[in-house]
Amino acid sequence: MIRSELIQKIADDNPHLYQRDVERIVNTVFDEITGAMSRGDRVELRGFGAFSVKKRDARVGRNPRTGETVNVDEKHVPFFKTGKLLRDRLNGKS
Repeated sequence: MIRSELIQKIADDNPHLYQRDVERIVNTVFDEITGAMSRGDRVELRGFGAFSVKKRDARVGRNPRTGETVNVDEKHVPFFKTGKLLRDRLNGKS
């Protein structure tokens, strides 16, 4: 599902809301999650999962095409851990 499909689904399920309001709500939720993660905070949505930021240390990598060694800088990457309820639903448990 992509963002526009999510917005359309919520708008269809809530006919009392305007599409532009639903779009603003969805964008605000995503902006808040992104903002919290950029500050290094953890975002937990009960029953769904938790978003966090993991640090990857600098290392020496290798270019697979040429075999040449390459320095890879330290970086921060998003990480998602599924919640128990989501894992159970994906595995067919009620």
